[in-house]
Amino acid sequence: MSIEQTAPAAPAPSSRSTESSGRRDRRRGWLTFLRDVIIIVLVAVLVSFLVKTFLVRSFYIPSGSMESTLMVNDRILVDEVTPRFGGYERGDIVVFRDPGGWLPVSTDAPRSPIVEAVDWSLSLVGLSAPDSDDHLVKRIIGTPGDHVVCCNTLGQISVNDVPIDETDYLKLPTADSPASADDFDVVVPDDRLWVLGDNRYSSKDSRYNQDQPGKGFVPVGNVVGRAFLITWPFDRFGMLDFHHAVFSGVPEPVGEPAAK
Repeated sequence: MSIEQTAPAAPAPSSRSTESSGRRDRRRGWLTFLRDVIIIVLVAVLVSFLVKTFLVRSFYIPSGSMESTLMVNDRILVDEVTPRFGGYERGDIVVFRDPGGWLPVSTDAPRSPIVEAVDWSLSLVGLSAPDSDDHLVKRIIGTPGDHVVCCNTLGQISVNDVPIDETDYLKLPTADSPASADDFDVVVPDDRLWVLGDNRYSSKDSRYNQDQPGKGFVPVGNVVGRAFLITWPFDRFGMLDFHHAVFSGVPEPVGEPAAK
């Protein structure tokens, strides 16, 4: 007659060890969750940084020089990619760094490191545009080689001897006002642009910076990109019109662009 042997029963876990194991599991769960959140945030910041650096940037409009196309405090998106491959056209609205002497010297008090850090962080995701005051936004009227003259007997600007009708976007004091209160006659040098504001009598643009070292021309290298969308305020949300048709009859310039 055989005797069946059984293994001794394992001792029941104590309530103290069960509670300790539960706390460890919960701690690991929170640490895993926190790790995932940090990774997601870092990836989002990195993607936003790459987008802002190479694809699209956000700016706000600090002045009325482009009214009524752009109003004070409008927020716009600027395409940094397309112009690099296709270049710029007459009529494009561009944002560019000050070529030198266009903007007054800033008298604002320096901000605290904390404010600077927060503003920089928000700029990575497009919620802030801290360098808007160091940039300008205007419409391209002349590209390299163009002969731009103002004004003819009708008060119009001519590009390569062809008058252009800017009625659709110009803001003038009266319907009979010429397109510029000041005459000019320039040939745009190579790698330069001639730019004017749509609010033509309230814009310190190429016309009024001819006494600067750059003679009023904007180096293409200073251009951040082409503005294409108003994002705020919401009731003004929409694509910007470059009015390329205004320049459709302008022939290509004859001869080489002027020297820089």
